Amino acid sequence: MSLTDQQLEGFRQRLLQLQQELTALQQTGAEAARVVELDQTSVGRLSRMDALQGQAMSQEQGRRRVNEQQKISAALRRLAAGDYGYCVACDEPIAVPRLELDPAVKLCIDCANRRENAWPGIRDKS
Repeated sequence: MSLTDQQLEGFRQRLLQLQQELTALQQTGAEAARVVELDQTSVGRLSRMDALQGQAMSQEQGRRRVNEQQKISAALRRLAAGDYGYCVACDEPIAVPRLELDPAVKLCIDCANRRENAWPGIRDKS
């Protein structure tokens, strides 16, 4: 099974849209990840602890967004190279419903399951 030109273009548009959304989120999240002031005269201890927790959560979200952007960029490169829609591990086609769920996915369901079974508890977000 190979994807039609129309399907490929649809996935390309969706990947580009996701990339733009992540870039916008990254820009808005930069403010929340900024350094927390140490001056306890202007911010109470509990407020500062809340700010530190918010900062840590924002930084983790930023790391996840960067990871997702890398996955999307890799999918766009595969699309440009004509390899999109094929598993990077076994070169078998990836099911269209799986691509519709996550257009940046790089593994077919069988390879993703094998990876999960080889490393229990570590989920591949492909």
